[in-house]
Amino acid sequence: MKKFVAVLSAAAMMTTLAACGSTADTTAVSSAASTETSAAAESTAGAKSYKIAIVQQLDHASLDEIRTAVEAELDAKAAEKGITIEYKDFNGQNDATTLNQIGTQVVSDGYDAVIPIATLAAQCMTTACESTKTPVIYAAISDPAAADLTDIDYVTGTSDALNTQSIMDMMFAVQPEIKTVGLLYSNSEANSATPIAEAKAYLDAKGIAYVEKTGNTNDEIMTAASSLVGQVDAVFTPTDNVVMAAAAAVSDTLTKGGIPFYTGADSFVTAGAFATCGVNYTELGTYTADMALDVLETGTVPAYHVMDGGIITVNTETAAALGIDYSAFNELAGQVVEVTTAE
Repeated sequence: MKKFVAVLSAAAMMTTLAACGSTADTTAVSSAASTETSAAAESTAGAKSYKIAIVQQLDHASLDEIRTAVEAELDAKAAEKGITIEYKDFNGQNDATTLNQIGTQVVSDGYDAVIPIATLAAQCMTTACESTKTPVIYAAISDPAAADLTDIDYVTGTSDALNTQSIMDMMFAVQPEIKTVGLLYSNSEANSATPIAEAKAYLDAKGIAYVEKTGNTNDEIMTAASSLVGQVDAVFTPTDNVVMAAAAAVSDTLTKGGIPFYTGADSFVTAGAFATCGVNYTELGTYTADMALDVLETGTVPAYHVMDGGIITVNTETAAALGIDYSAFNELAGQVVEVTTAE
């Protein structure tokens, strides 16, 4: 367990005055020092202390970025407020049984709050904490209502709800001649259900064909991605954790096949995908940590918060490999961020 303590300042013990001082002066100094030391001890004893479990659904770039931001903000707030915040990281490896076991441990160990990252982790922690009403402050739930994480008095958090229309608009801004779009996602991901339905409605309205491919493991996702090559002109994946785990390989396969890969998160783009329009996950993690601390300090659980999006992120290396001029993106968003593929 990592422990970060912001140490409260205390007056240093004053030493006895030099021999030239009077006995009365020495007594006064001793008494003042004793009083200050006692006050410091009482202040330290009264310092607030919180124990927080951070439960990450699985390893991948977006969730790692959120966890790092959560921890950095907890450290910063501990130092700023002069409190003790202990936190421990757990990882469910995308397995419900493992996540349920973690939930049992978290409740048994008496954590003051839980910050689950991603939908399955949030659902498992919500169930585990039902009996104790331990606050659950989730991070990065695209559709809290669809995930049954709303109207629960001890549950709140942040949403990275995707603006599917914005991504579809991006796609047609730089590829107006698209005939067929590939929809690549996991049918076990609650995050993907709503944006995939929205993408279908958008494409139906434009009379554009689409091909759906799904998978629930890395191998299945790679098979699905490979099968789209030669069938489609572009591929869309929402904030899907299963696909994100294989993002680098999927991006490489599609780019080599000449197919732009549009996604729901900037971490896909740094893994090699072409472009996205979404939220900043460092900001999301920071906001989630602040929410968690506020819940602990006030005892009030607010409604979940939808993070601001609208940031277009483009991989310039991938754009060059595909021969795509993405200057049209400047007319669609207030901010266009250019990145390259992470090592």
